[in-house]
Amino acid sequence: ERGMGSAVGQVPEYCEQITRWVMEVAKIPVIVKLTPNISDIVIPARAAVAAGANALSLINTLNSIIGVDLETLEITPNIGGKGGHGGYAGPAVKPIALNMLAALGKDSIMGRARLPISGMGGISTWRDAAEFLLLGASSLQVCTAVMHYGFRIVEDLCDGLSNWMDEKGFAGISDVVGRSLYRVSDFNNFDLSFQAVARIDQQKCIRCNLCYVACNDAAHQCIDLIAKDGTLVQPQSYDIQANGKEEAIGTRPSVHVREVDCVGCRLCYNVCPVEDCIRMIEEPSGRPSVTWGQLSESQRDVTEDWEKMKKYREKMGIDIH
Repeated sequence: ERGMGSAVGQVPEYCEQITRWVMEVAKIPVIVKLTPNISDIVIPARAAVAAGANALSLINTLNSIIGVDLETLEITPNIGGKGGHGGYAGPAVKPIALNMLAALGKDSIMGRARLPISGMGGISTWRDAAEFLLLGASSLQVCTAVMHYGFRIVEDLCDGLSNWMDEKGFAGISDVVGRSLYRVSDFNNFDLSFQAVARIDQQKCIRCNLCYVACNDAAHQCIDLIAKDGTLVQPQSYDIQANGKEEAIGTRPSVHVREVDCVGCRLCYNVCPVEDCIRMIEEPSGRPSVTWGQLSESQRDVTEDWEKMKKYREKMGIDIH
């Protein structure tokens, strides 16, 4: 909160210098905790490795302001009416932590150093724990979840993780650590011919229409409302007073994906409140497999000239919505 740890962690030279000082006098293992308040967490990690750190841990908390009291106009929380930034943690930071953890796992210098990495940041369930291990953490730390549920949650994490490992046939933690890192890539290596579409299970659908709203207002307008007689209807044309699942299913139109226009963005899948009601199905595109990297090598002009790219898309049947 005084900005010292974060400030040091943002300057690789300071990180390396201070780590060396500590290593010169330390009689116990030294674990360098990395700040996420930086553009590339690999750089300070390399600095810690260069200074001889015994291990790394990540991520620390994110600089944040929680909010503003709309009655008093004061920052919340505050001390005597004044507030500042604090460290944000909990489930919301997990994707950030996983991304930074994977960045270390994919770095060649870190790979050669083979330092243990302790992962943290939003771990609340055994599934979270498994994800951190799969992306390279060899140990885990939990704080916010303990604040909410007590130390008992650690037993739940261990039990769930153990059951999952038995189901998958993993004999020990070492069998899990980093196992998914090879799947982390970038756009240059993604198959441009890949195609996935959303499929809605009409038997599970409760007609909440969240998928329709999300797709219509924020995505690709490829979900339609279809009445019982097969006609396309607008959301205003059914009884908005309908209440309850049975009445909703009996009176409201059903939602259908126009698969030819679906780009597989998963927004409908993400907002659906019913488990397995919407599934993302991989479909053959009919196009030869090619990555952007391969295209850049074989037809560089296509990747550098917009008009040539447009002609290439038309030739290959690639429709950008």
